Amino acid sequence: MFSKEEKEAIYKVIETRRDVRSFNQDSVSMDAVNRILEAAHHAPSVGFMQPWNFILVESDEIKQKLAWAADKERRALAIHYEEDERASKFLSLKIEGLKEAPLTICVTCDPTRGGSHVLGRNSIPETDMMSTACAIQNMWLASCVEGLAMGWVSFYKKADVRDILGIPPHIDPVALISIGYTDDYPKAPILESAKWEKRRSLEKLIYKELWGSS
Repeated sequence: MFSKEEKEAIYKVIETRRDVRSFNQDSVSMDAVNRILEAAHHAPSVGFMQPWNFILVESDEIKQKLAWAADKERRALAIHYEEDERASKFLSLKIEGLKEAPLTICVTCDPTRGGSHVLGRNSIPETDMMSTACAIQNMWLASCVEGLAMGWVSFYKKADVRDILGIPPHIDPVALISIGYTDDYPKAPILESAKWEKRRSLEKLIYKELWGSS
C-alpha cells in the first residue's frame, strides 16, 4: 500500500513531466544519471526480454554529429511546414537541445534479444519497441524527480545514427535523449503553449464495450 502523500507525489510527477528543449551548461551528476537508468531498466517488457541498451554521449564532437543527423532530417521535414513558423522554431529547438545538453543518451532496441521466441510477442512483434518506449517513459519520470530536464529527439535517419555511434545494423536507435538542467522548465507542454494543439477531452476518448459507444 502507498500513503496518500506517496500517491499524490507520483501523480504530480506524471502531470509535471515535460519534453524540454533548452538546457544550460550545468553538469549532471552521474549518480542521478545512474538512478535514471535504473528506473529505465525496471520498466516492464514483453516476455521480460528487456530489449534496451543505453549509449551515453558526453563528447561535444559526437553530439555535434548527432545534431547534424537530426538537422538533416529537420530540413527534410521543414518542407511540410514552410508556412508555419511555430513548427520550424520547434524543430530547431530540438537540434539546439542536442548541442546544449551536457548528456545525450541514445536508447536502442534489440529485436533479437530473447531469441526467436519471446513469450507474448508472436502476434505483435512491435512489442519490443513498445517495451523500449516504457523504459523511456520511466527515464522521463525519473529525470523529473531528479530535477533534470529531458528532451526526446526522434527525427533522424537510423543509418546515420548507427554510423555515428557504431551501432550494429540489426539494432534500432529508438531515441536520442537530451538530459541536463534548464532555466525555464515549461509549466505546460511546449506545443500546447504555442497553441499547436490542446489536450483532448478524456471523456471523448473513452468508449464502453464497443468502439464509438459511450
